[in-house]
Amino acid sequence: MMNIFSEIYGTYFHIAAKLLENAATDEKTVRETVLRDGFRDSVLFLPQKLLPGKESWGLLSWDNNGVLRRVTKNPPVTVLTKLQKMWLRTKLSDPRIRLFIDDDVLSRLNQRLADVPPAYSPDSFRFIDRFSDHDDFADPIYIANFRTALSAVKKRSIVDIQYSSAPGKQLRGRFVLLKMEYSPKNDKFRAYGCMLRNDRIRKSVVLNIGRIVSISDTGRVFRTPFSVDEFLSIRKCSSPAVVRVTPERNGVERFMLEFASYEKHTVRDLDSGEYTVELWYDSQDETELLIRLLSFGPVIEILGPEHLRKQARERIVRQFRMLERDDT
Repeated sequence: MMNIFSEIYGTYFHIAAKLLENAATDEKTVRETVLRDGFRDSVLFLPQKLLPGKESWGLLSWDNNGVLRRVTKNPPVTVLTKLQKMWLRTKLSDPRIRLFIDDDVLSRLNQRLADVPPAYSPDSFRFIDRFSDHDDFADPIYIANFRTALSAVKKRSIVDIQYSSAPGKQLRGRFVLLKMEYSPKNDKFRAYGCMLRNDRIRKSVVLNIGRIVSISDTGRVFRTPFSVDEFLSIRKCSSPAVVRVTPERNGVERFMLEFASYEKHTVRDLDSGEYTVELWYDSQDETELLIRLLSFGPVIEILGPEHLRKQARERIVRQFRMLERDDT
């Protein structure tokens, strides 16, 4: 059996395991499962491995009535490797895990994995480009607000929110939340949504979970068709940031990884190996984008738009002058 799957619990393993959950199945189900859960070209060869025949892995066979049945008595049992247990033990030490798992479940998991060492400890990493005013993930109020917001996203519920937009300023209103996102740069969670008035969209908003004073579900569902893509298109910049990226110090790879979630258009210069990248971004996150771009130093050049290039120049000059004062 070891030569059947190239990696433990990979895509093909999960497809086979899903088909073997039931004692009986049919050829149509096999092909539909491969098409839905496999890779683009899996349907060209994987059904031949699963269905009885010369190339079969021997997992399924035809009975006397022409029904496709699994050869095993019981469905597959998922067994965790030592490495997987170490990874899980590491994730349990992350304070953010309490946002998604109840304390009793977390306690039971820690007891089951008490003799397993973590793959690494949280203090193994030092973040030099992260803001220090991160969210308090251990705060019971924060946890309750996060879970209510996450539930509202999943159910498309309408929620009442009291929000601290600035020191001494609070916003109250009725919202529909479309998406939640974690910002590694800020070490904070935020929710994308819309403020409502008479159950109609008034404006788009981005809410930091840590600034939510209270949130409650109204028990009503927002049924007006409105997608995350429509939300993002409203907030998208009028013109993209244009950046030249050089291959020095793995600049291209690091840049593409950093901005993997952004909508972009990339052109490569075959002679120099440089890339010209157009990045579309949330216009209200322009400052954060600028900080992330400047962290790459001389391996990139901001070509436009002019106002973004000007802001970058001003920040670099200001930083240079601060360094000069320190030297003096």
